[in-house]
Amino acid sequence: MTPKHEKQEFVTVLVRDPRIQKEDSWHSHINYEIFIHTNSMCFTRKTSCVRRRFREFVWLRQRLQKNAVLLQLPELPSKTPFFNMNNPHHVDHRRQGLQEFLEKILQNALLLSDSRLHLFLQTQLSPEDIEACVSGQTKYSVADAIHKFASLKRRFPIEEEERKRGKNDADSDSESSSSGLGHTSDDSISHRCKASTVPEES
Repeated sequence: MTPKHEKQEFVTVLVRDPRIQKEDSWHSHINYEIFIHTNSMCFTRKTSCVRRRFREFVWLRQRLQKNAVLLQLPELPSKTPFFNMNNPHHVDHRRQGLQEFLEKILQNALLLSDSRLHLFLQTQLSPEDIEACVSGQTKYSVADAIHKFASLKRRFPIEEEERKRGKNDADSDSESSSSGLGHTSDDSISHRCKASTVPEES
């Protein structure tokens, strides 16, 4: 039996807030917010929030599968030529599929040992920069990259909007305060399981 004083590890992942990003006059894509909250020692940051597009999920699955050839990885939602980013049902169906994919990935200890997964979930590095980082071609380590991203992004998008709204209300002489997400400070958490200690495969 697990002693009562031992906290059971958990990883909560949410894929949410799909947004259309215009690339040029002819091309657009949707990216999704990935929110992580965990007490797992395998994560450098206990709370994080990044944005990723569908093709980056495709890249992640390919890389994870290459490094874990004996595992049958969960499937991503199918890519169909009939996908319409202006159709809320299509977008939400894909969002749900992406969340289910990550939920299953995060239940596997072997996949959790892959540094690419941590950089995908807790930094905004491109797939090319992630590959460079895990293969030792950058001046920063995996943990450095995650901490640097967190220091540049103290607030999550929703929290930042709340803060700005509160500031605007205050400027107009109405009493208001920024509520934000109310998360605890990650800096006070002892990071005993750094991502840099995860085997980095070239």
